[in-house]
Amino acid sequence: MTEHATLKHHTDLSEVREDLIKVYASVRADLLHLPNYKVEAFTERLGRHGDDSGWEVVMAHAPDGEPIGYAYANTVEPGNRWWTRMDAPAPAEYTSSPSLAIKEIGVIKPWRGQGLAQAIHDELLRSRDEGYVSLLVNPAAGDGKVKRLYEGWGYSAIGSQQPSPDSPPLVCLGRRVAQQ
Repeated sequence: MTEHATLKHHTDLSEVREDLIKVYASVRADLLHLPNYKVEAFTERLGRHGDDSGWEVVMAHAPDGEPIGYAYANTVEPGNRWWTRMDAPAPAEYTSSPSLAIKEIGVIKPWRGQGLAQAIHDELLRSRDEGYVSLLVNPAAGDGKVKRLYEGWGYSAIGSQQPSPDSPPLVCLGRRVAQQ
């Protein structure tokens, strides 16, 4: 199925806001009752993230044009709150120059398990200039399956943080943007 999905880059949130919210609600359907996962909380974060430097999303669409997945990220500078919320200083290679922070990755259920999330992720990284990329993951998500998936993509733990009081404790994973 993955080979039938189309991937498209966007740097203007207004072009994809409604599609992102729709896909998010489907992806997180089982968690929407929790404060940090409510659609309203996501919409607020999305608006803030969309204004950040270097914001970009890759949207995946089914052959009929329906949005089925996404990954979005932005550039984080040294001293950004992405780094200051860490429980211990992140490695200097991540924090001494601009790096990429992936804020969200999601694929709707019928399209999961086929490599689409990794294809979206890889497409997002393909055109980036930053040397390093990081993302946050709930280590309990999918009984650890999500964290293991990212580790299979070359990520390793570089710290942890709790971005908001409503958020669970998260592990920060990182790797070089371009894998050798």
